[in-house]
Amino acid sequence: MLTDAAALAMAWAALRFATRPAVHRRSFGYQRLQVLAAFLNGFALLAVVVWIAFEAVQRLLTPQPVDAKLMLIIAAIGAAANIFVFSLLPHAHEPGHEHAGGPTNQADINVAAARLHVLSDLLGSVAAIIAGAVILKTGWLPIDPILSLVVSALIVRNAWGLVRKSAHILMEGSPDWLDVGELRQQLQAKVPAILDIHHVHCWLLAPNQTLLTMHALIANTADPAGTLREANQFHAATYGINHATIQLEHSACAEVDCGPSNH
Repeated sequence: MLTDAAALAMAWAALRFATRPAVHRRSFGYQRLQVLAAFLNGFALLAVVVWIAFEAVQRLLTPQPVDAKLMLIIAAIGAAANIFVFSLLPHAHEPGHEHAGGPTNQADINVAAARLHVLSDLLGSVAAIIAGAVILKTGWLPIDPILSLVVSALIVRNAWGLVRKSAHILMEGSPDWLDVGELRQQLQAKVPAILDIHHVHCWLLAPNQTLLTMHALIANTADPAGTLREANQFHAATYGINHATIQLEHSACAEVDCGPSNH
């Protein structure tokens, strides 16, 4: 419960800092702090699960006496507290659920991490209530570590998914829903003045904010301002990308690293 309290405090602090405006040294602001908090919280949850699983195995091999009545009381209080906190947190879809046309208006990955911490503790409290009742009635001590292992198995998959998704964003990975080849075809069909698209880079600043850069070879007779406006409108309407940097070219790409590997 102490780790959950720390996780909630970290999530809240990241949420508050993320609202700060951009400054000279951080032109994109502090939004990525929420992704960093989600990564740390997910990693901490995995560490807690490993610790619980280790203790559970130790107690299976060497059963320890349990005060079942005290266990029931503490677990019931913990469950009530977690239900209350869980109800206060905003609803969060699982990070990474996007449709083919771009990211949905999903809840923040930081909130998802906080909810996962609270949910894991709630599951632990429910397991402790069940184990306490069984021990009180039958005296069968292995039920406690067995349920601990079950809860750990239920949590570890979601915790790992959270760590993987937040790490992907921190590493500036491209969105899962974006197919660069399809984007090139659609953009050239929508804006005929664009003859070729290359040097495309797309990454996530935050779960709901995608950044895009590209080079676009345009016809000599094309209107650069109009072409750029049409391309930006296409990105916003089709993929939900509102921050695209497009370098327009009238001849071969002048960049040194503009070879086929960057097309």
